[in-house]
Amino acid sequence: MYGSYRLSNLDISVRDLRLWVEKGGLYRYRRKLGNSEIEKIFLSDQEVILNPVEPVNLPRSITNYLFIQFSKPLLVEPASSVEIYLTFPIEVGVFVVKGDVLDEIDVFSFVNPKYALYGEPRGGVIARFWQSEIFSNPPNVDFLENGVMRLKIQNVSDSWCEVTKVVFDVFAMKIYYSDEIVSSIAEMKIQSRRIAETSFLDKPMFEGMKKAIELYTARRIPILATKFTMEWGI
Repeated sequence: MYGSYRLSNLDISVRDLRLWVEKGGLYRYRRKLGNSEIEKIFLSDQEVILNPVEPVNLPRSITNYLFIQFSKPLLVEPASSVEIYLTFPIEVGVFVVKGDVLDEIDVFSFVNPKYALYGEPRGGVIARFWQSEIFSNPPNVDFLENGVMRLKIQNVSDSWCEVTKVVFDVFAMKIYYSDEIVSSIAEMKIQSRRIAETSFLDKPMFEGMKKAIELYTARRIPILATKFTMEWGI
């Protein structure tokens, strides 16, 4: 499903998703998914790209934070590092391309979004919430619903630390995809039992993967920070 299309030949049916274009004097882009349906009109044929995007846009843009809760606590010894794999939810962006200019025309997902508060009511942040198992190797997942994240956890403190969650600012998220997997690579540096810094790396997990269009680039939103400090517990 991911890839480049012409409006004139766009016709996708996957599960309960139908995405197609009605051609006449105009090009009517239509998408039905569950109870959701949209229609947009183009005057001429255009290139359209579908790819996974940062999962914080549905049902509307209310946050730029992703909160992944671990299914079980992870203990990390002092002055050490470990690599684990997690899953994250996928949203699909639809972009229209004209030369070097691209614009978002639609975002949808096969996963119902949930949100949660990370931190205190007055100073915390609302974040897209997701719960993930911890894996020692990349898990086999449904690549239309779940991405795979490789997370390097570095404990620079002198204490054993119990990690139960990780929170990211997805303005800096880098997503890569292939015909079999959607992935992202991230880091978490633990400063103490309550504080950690998180960030993303801009590289594919496997050779041959394509880099996804970043939704915040398409929206021309400037990235002010590439790291997030978890101040309300790890």
